[in-house]
Amino acid sequence: MTGGDPTAAKTVVESETDEAAPTRRRPSAQHETGAATGEGKSGSKALEAPHRRQQETLSTRIAGEVLARVWRTGSWVMGHVPPGPAYRIGSALVMIGYAASPTQRRWLRTNFGHVLGVSPNDAAAGRMAREAYRNYARYIMELMRLPWLSREQTDKLLEVQSLDRFLETARTSDGMIMAAAHLGNNEAGGAGFVKQGLQISVVGDDTAYQALYDLFARQRGSWGLKMISWRNLRGVYSALRKKDALVLLVDWGYRPDGIPVKMFGAWTTLPAGPAILAARFGCPIVPFMINRLADGTFQAKTHDPILVPSNAPAELAKATQAMATALEEYIAQAPGQWYIFKPIWPATEQEQQQLAARHEAMLAETLSKTGDGATGARADRRSR
Repeated sequence: MTGGDPTAAKTVVESETDEAAPTRRRPSAQHETGAATGEGKSGSKALEAPHRRQQETLSTRIAGEVLARVWRTGSWVMGHVPPGPAYRIGSALVMIGYAASPTQRRWLRTNFGHVLGVSPNDAAAGRMAREAYRNYARYIMELMRLPWLSREQTDKLLEVQSLDRFLETARTSDGMIMAAAHLGNNEAGGAGFVKQGLQISVVGDDTAYQALYDLFARQRGSWGLKMISWRNLRGVYSALRKKDALVLLVDWGYRPDGIPVKMFGAWTTLPAGPAILAARFGCPIVPFMINRLADGTFQAKTHDPILVPSNAPAELAKATQAMATALEEYIAQAPGQWYIFKPIWPATEQEQQQLAARHEAMLAETLSKTGDGATGARADRRSR
């Protein structure tokens, strides 16, 4: 599905740049899509991709074509050489990029300092940052190799024996929102989930390099996954009305206008979109992870469904916190497989206090709001 950035071939260096500006607004995108807004204390858009460019330019189009060609070449190489040596060499070479990226090193060490409960300058945070960087390289190489695997090989990638309850939820619910983090290899999970008969749509970013986005849309389409641009809110709604499982990556980095949650003992935010959509369509949120095992296969783990009975601020806050708690549990199980290259927590104690206060204010707001028509939408859908 979406393992790293939704257009997964974007380089680590590129994700370091403009994504560091979490407060940047894109009013024209909301106008284009009619994006629903959260009417509660969070003030967040229902769907918002925290990326860089509003539309493609000539330079980004040329860069996208070049990157797509480089990707196809790299994919051919990865499909025709033994995986073991290729992974070892690639993981070693990527550390050159780590050494040359002081901003990313700082962000990674800060994030893993929170996870491990140590200072960002602690040696343990540094070791975990380097492991995450190597695992990101491994993920990219696995993604390049996937198109060259036989169906028999891809069928063996994902262990699904523990997913009976998840599959039952998917088949009996009015759609389902699958909340994921940049953890493990979600692409391998996508192929495995589709094999179980699920209809899966993935919200992806098409604002950086269109050629690259199109390449991945075709590749994922060959596995049975449907890509939906984050600006195509009508497509998102259509997927949920058809009772598809909708995949949303939620750990895009700290954004002050998100819903406050507590993770690893500190306040941050997660996007409001999953909870707002779940309330609007009466479908559950199911956090999941795809964890890489030592033998190169993957294990899927899913959380109990999170229900959002209304779009009241208190319900949105509780559901988003439950999602954060599940993601914290997953990250703690395999922290070195969490490749997130932007700050997850705010930098100051003042921001922490503000988030805590806003969380309490949302919990105190119990009256259901009708601005986005959550209750009416569920009733309307069920009457069709």
